[in-house]
Amino acid sequence: MPGVEGFMYPNEVSLYWSVLIVLYPFITGLVAGAFILASLERVFRVEAVKPTYRLALLTALAFLIVAPLPLQLHLGHPERSYEMYMTPHRTSAMAMFGFVYLWYLMAVLVVEIWLDFRADIVALSQSTTGWKHWMYWAMTLGSANVSERALAIDERVGWVVTLIGIPSAFLLHGYVGFIFGSIKANPWWSSPLMPVVFIFSAMVSGIAAVMLLYMALMRLRKQPIDMRCVDTVASYLFYIFIVDFSLEMLDLIHRIYEADESFRSLDFMVHTRLYFSQIVLQILLGTLAPILLLFVAQVTKLSEPTRKKIYAVSGSLALVGILAMRWNVVIGGQLFSKSFLGYTTYKMALATREGLLVAIGLTLLPLLILAVLMKVLPPWPEKKHASIPEAVAAH
Repeated sequence: MPGVEGFMYPNEVSLYWSVLIVLYPFITGLVAGAFILASLERVFRVEAVKPTYRLALLTALAFLIVAPLPLQLHLGHPERSYEMYMTPHRTSAMAMFGFVYLWYLMAVLVVEIWLDFRADIVALSQSTTGWKHWMYWAMTLGSANVSERALAIDERVGWVVTLIGIPSAFLLHGYVGFIFGSIKANPWWSSPLMPVVFIFSAMVSGIAAVMLLYMALMRLRKQPIDMRCVDTVASYLFYIFIVDFSLEMLDLIHRIYEADESFRSLDFMVHTRLYFSQIVLQILLGTLAPILLLFVAQVTKLSEPTRKKIYAVSGSLALVGILAMRWNVVIGGQLFSKSFLGYTTYKMALATREGLLVAIGLTLLPLLILAVLMKVLPPWPEKKHASIPEAVAAH
């Protein structure tokens, strides 16, 4: 058969999980990473990253809204997906995703955003007219109290919600790695380090995405970039990148040392079908290159324009590397036979339901949603400080 080498069982020739399943952990990773960056300011009081706080929350919400869409498009009958809520299967990690998703969306992220933007929403409901007035009035949920005591309560409650949200973010993305790591029949996936690697790679991708968005939006708005903020975000990206790479190398060294019956097959995969995506994209360009660039920026005194370029390149390469990692896990784990005697290939279609165009559209859709969210709830600190006194005066 074309594209098949060696012996393959009939049900292994065609891959069941396509590029959409690659996108799903990539998008949820961006959600978790962006929220962790936001928690640095709210919980850990890292004041330097405050300019990215609100942007990180809105970014997490935009990507979280799109997160289930790859799964919905992959389902044969997406209209039946609501049944996992009606008949929950508590022993199935996949079936419980819906509850994890709703908990993180409604009980954590939306609540924190509402608490943080509530004073601005009240001010906008009183300063706008027409449909905008009614929209912001509905968003106040009947709470127009923006006194100092009320805002202090919002701050305390928001801190608690963020504190709860940190393990929730780990749960949202860590369970994806848990699903792969618990499949004992597949040696490419079956590793206790898989959930941990997924969590730290999610933090890398989310922090890199918010850093790039902040720099790009400041440039579009023709506003100066807060270099203290970007330098701090880049330093956290560098440290987490080191931990993530160390965990991946630990997993690799463990596989090499163990060298079980699947090792020769996995080694063949790395040197042939996954050479470009894993060795070139994931390790060389997506991991070692950005780590080296960030290291240079950390230990040398470079000019601001040079640091901006380094951060832009390293952040972009980091996203490419994490996406390649998701590809290697999802697609790579399906390319070899359980007999370890055969290998298949994956040919991505262009304009089908699970093709390249749909994948590109799902990747760009969160950015469009983010643009709308930023119009409704401006994330910039200067607007926040201007709106609260106005809201108090109006009240």
